Amino acid sequence: QVQLVESGGGLVQPGGSLRLSCTTSNINFSVYTMHWYRQFPGKQRELVASITSTGRTNYVDSVKGRFTVSRLNAEKTAWLDMSSLKPEDTAVYYCNAVFESPFGLRNYWGQGTQVTVSS
Repeated sequence: QVQLVESGGGLVQPGGSLRLSCTTSNINFSVYTMHWYRQFPGKQRELVASITSTGRTNYVDSVKGRFTVSRLNAEKTAWLDMSSLKPEDTAVYYCNAVFESPFGLRNYWGQGTQVTVSS
């Protein structure tokens, strides 16, 4: 059974930092593009950052320069390093693994981790 498990969320003061981890199991992690999404209360999920199997990264404008996405295939893990956090970054953060195989789209989600930025 494929599993994606996020960790590292919590309460942090404005200007602080957090590192989110997404540890996967039972997937060929190295071929997957890893995405980080966040969801504000009552809103749809927003794509925050992505890293492809070759390490190419992309970010939503609101987090550029503050968030960094990374991965280590040997550990089947992706991370989202968040710094200079703002109250408007408060959301549930989800990791997502996507791979377009010859047999169809493989798309898996973690359970989410809450990030709260507040003084």
